[in-house]
Amino acid sequence: MVKINMTVDGERHEDDVEPRLLLVHYLRERVGKVGTPVGCDTSNCGACTVQLDGQTVKSCSVLAVQADGAEVTTIEGLANGEWHQVQTSFKECHALQCGYCTPGMIMASIDLLKENANPSEQEIRDGLEGNLCRCTGYQNIVKAVQHAAAAGGAR
Repeated sequence: MVKINMTVDGERHEDDVEPRLLLVHYLRERVGKVGTPVGCDTSNCGACTVQLDGQTVKSCSVLAVQADGAEVTTIEGLANGEWHQVQTSFKECHALQCGYCTPGMIMASIDLLKENANPSEQEIRDGLEGNLCRCTGYQNIVKAVQHAAAAGGAR
């Protein structure tokens, strides 16, 4: 067992974990952040995307011990009394269907908007290519990111 410390959504956590425990499983099973789904466990789908020290990562490809000392933001940590603009835009633009990919899409969209405040449709599609959706056809997801960009969505 290895002792780790990290801040998840502003709350400090200290735990003993097995060195092979994935961050996604740590977040869900130890911290209770079930808004971060386990998708493919192979980093292909992007459903488990979180921010690790401000950088977007697929939490199924990061060991919990690699996040020792880090700050992790999950989909649940985005809202501080009110929804993040990207969350609001996904709702307003109907950019979800089953919702399984939505947390990862939102987290990846925020990162995209940090790097490019006014992306074109193609830049949005390219920026989200590591996140898969099997329900929506992506059009409303692109609209939601454009909507969030117009509202200053990176915040």
